[in-house]
Amino acid sequence: MPDIYQELSKLADSNMYPFHMPGHKRNLESTPMKGAFRCDITEIDGFDNLHDESGIILEAQERANKLYGSDKTYFLVNGSTSGVLSAVSAALKEGETILAARGSHKSFYNAAYLRHLNIKYLPYKIDSRYGIPESYTKEDIIGSITEDVKCVFITSPTYEGKCSDIKAIADACHEKNIPLIVDAAHGAHFGFKGDEDFAGAEYQSIPYSAVKLGADLVIHSVHKTLPSMTQTALLHVQGNLIDRDRLKRFLRIYQSSSPSYILMSSIDLCIKEIQENGREFVDNLLKYRNKIQIATAKCRCLEIPGKSAIDDAAKVLIYVRNGTMTGQALYDILREEYNLQLEMAGDKYALAIISGWDTNEGIDRLISAVLEIDARLAADDRQKDGSAHKSCDNKHSNTEECYKAKDDSTYDLECRLPEVAMSIGIAWDAETENVAFNDAEGRISAEFVNLYPPGIPLIAPGEVFSKEIIDEIVHYLDEGMNVQGLVDRKGFICVRQK
Repeated sequence: MPDIYQELSKLADSNMYPFHMPGHKRNLESTPMKGAFRCDITEIDGFDNLHDESGIILEAQERANKLYGSDKTYFLVNGSTSGVLSAVSAALKEGETILAARGSHKSFYNAAYLRHLNIKYLPYKIDSRYGIPESYTKEDIIGSITEDVKCVFITSPTYEGKCSDIKAIADACHEKNIPLIVDAAHGAHFGFKGDEDFAGAEYQSIPYSAVKLGADLVIHSVHKTLPSMTQTALLHVQGNLIDRDRLKRFLRIYQSSSPSYILMSSIDLCIKEIQENGREFVDNLLKYRNKIQIATAKCRCLEIPGKSAIDDAAKVLIYVRNGTMTGQALYDILREEYNLQLEMAGDKYALAIISGWDTNEGIDRLISAVLEIDARLAADDRQKDGSAHKSCDNKHSNTEECYKAKDDSTYDLECRLPEVAMSIGIAWDAETENVAFNDAEGRISAEFVNLYPPGIPLIAPGEVFSKEIIDEIVHYLDEGMNVQGLVDRKGFICVRQK
């Protein structure tokens, strides 16, 4: 059975002249992007249609479905964003209530806005050691589902690699006859098996896929951790709680009417690569992650949390202990001094993403950089405090002992969300005015303010600015972090006062 790329190559090598879009006409001299343009076409005879698939695109989607095991899998060429928009829109009617974590991607909030949904938030759980969003349990969900909740939306894994108990949460949702949507954009590599024996190693496997664990709708960004082009993703649906025709309608709304065959081909080739070499991919990922854990275990000022804190082996969180350096400063040093471009910076950490297609040379460079920076910080600490390591030192010899020594207050469940004055939709559509930081306390936000990545709102439209929120945002700006939703980094967009 030929794949999409084989058919595109066959067309490119044929004598068929393109009197159709796109305008480059597959002329290799029209652009430096020769390889891509050679296979760039529109919907023409023999090449199927993403919005009414019955030929090679349907066959490609069925290959992906076989790999992940859902009832039906759809290709997404507008990224996971289009998958989240479609999933949320299909699962709820306008004006209904969805239960979700605050740490949801901005596409979720866009869906809530477009469909005029009410958002009920799960408890805002933060890992107080590392300052990252926590995972959720069945008890969290059961305690939050009220009669008006028609759907639950969970992000798992999180951007930093924490996984919720999806199987138990799915069971809890289905007991209430409501669907579970899992934004697993960062978990497209979950569920595959490896060959090597990693007994005794910290990371011996990767988590199960949210599809296998029973979620009704699952969104995967195949480009985040698998070998596929940016903007490629998958949407999986299973069970009988989601109307398939309704879901397909919203996919047609939120995706381009001229989908890229290059992107669809990239997804298809990615799936075939995993089918053929998935075991090697998993083996390499686990090998690289365990190598990092072992090599950095004795660092004093920097810490790379292991399996007991981070479920996903692909997420390497480099945490700075006791304020010896900001996460942004660490991120900048790794980029500017070591030519290592990480994924993002948080307040106290920098985040690297690794995959089965990294190289030993690249992993060794990251390890060497972490060890050198840690040694520099430890030396600075000695100069400041004599022979004692007051800032960096940890009385435990490794991170595993450190985790076991932490008390039950590890997770801060008292993180308070901003006061809500009006719905997201009303505030986002209201007349606005720009308000300086010093004058914003008590005002209603008319825009999302977030760090990007990952795009989790610090405040959402309709919520009230408190002094604590303003101070937090100003702090992030002072640290040089990327804060979106501001006016010239000097003020906020607020609902106009009458």
